[in-house]
Amino acid sequence: MSGGVDSSVAAYLLKKDGFDVTGVTMRFGAAGVNTGESARQNLRAVRDARKVCLRLGIRHRVMDFSEELEKRVIERFVLEYANGRTPNPCVDCNKILKFGILLEKALRLGFDFLATGHYADIDPRVYGGRNSGQNKGRNRITGKKRKIYRLKKSKDERKDQSYFLYAIKKESLKSILFPLGRLTKSRVREIAKSAGLPVADKPESLDVCFIPRGNFRGFLSKRIGAFRGGPVLNLRGDVIGGHRGAFFYTIGQRGGLGIGYKYPLYVLAVDTVKNQVVVGKKENLKARTLVAGNINKLVDRFPRKAFAKIRYAHKEAKCSIFRDKDKFRVIFDKPQEAITPGQSIVFYSGDTVLGGGIIEKTTGGVKWP
Repeated sequence: MSGGVDSSVAAYLLKKDGFDVTGVTMRFGAAGVNTGESARQNLRAVRDARKVCLRLGIRHRVMDFSEELEKRVIERFVLEYANGRTPNPCVDCNKILKFGILLEKALRLGFDFLATGHYADIDPRVYGGRNSGQNKGRNRITGKKRKIYRLKKSKDERKDQSYFLYAIKKESLKSILFPLGRLTKSRVREIAKSAGLPVADKPESLDVCFIPRGNFRGFLSKRIGAFRGGPVLNLRGDVIGGHRGAFFYTIGQRGGLGIGYKYPLYVLAVDTVKNQVVVGKKENLKARTLVAGNINKLVDRFPRKAFAKIRYAHKEAKCSIFRDKDKFRVIFDKPQEAITPGQSIVFYSGDTVLGGGIIEKTTGGVKWP
């Protein structure tokens, strides 16, 4: 329970359905780790979650994840930026902390499920029944029916968060509940108000939890240390300006270059070793092919054809998937804009999440100077 309206309504709905519910808030500001404004925000979240639990008449526990956040999420986040890549810390937090360490703790403590306020759904289906016409779901040895759990998109497409959840282990899906999966955000607000929850009107937080107010530049400056400016190059290798530290920039970025030019400039590549930033026209951002690693599969068999998102706000695009050892080579039917190393690519078939991985590189695009 983050102290927000979504997790609060999730707890309310579970209790209403007869579950024995305990609210757990992950603390991220203890022992000098993740101090400052983000730590104060976390303390406010703890207080708000406690108020909701009192209102619902359920137990409330606080578990300290300060060191885990630092070692497993923040350090990787900083290292990726230092190497010119653009990571997605919310994917790592869900994979490692919430649906990794926290889920394991919950199961060890005797709980049956971990539930959150994410906008996604899990669909358990029984295969191999008498009238199903599908024997592929039966255990090959015993012939018994089995449940197959699928991660699905939320009913509220605007709020769907399945992109951030693709890295959950397939075997963990049976122990996870998403009570808001078939609700819209507006309906969740209505439920919170009718239930008298004290956070019913609490605004959403859109920032990364450890970077308050979205101040990436200030956060990275403190973490990476001294940085030096360098050249901004065009595709011919000409120096057309300067930057204030290559790791501040990400592929597809337009603003913040400080260069007056005859046409709008976009970041095409970042090289933190040479301390260079390459820029060009928007059309130069397009590419059809990428290579992804750290693949997580949520289905037994990956199809050759699927739809994929190369970042959260990106529209799904049709693609072909080719396996190359432990990596995927992905070819889109149409060129995609600003394919960014470090970001996640997530594959879909209809409303089912097939899995995903981390973008390592694009191939067949423009040649950098």
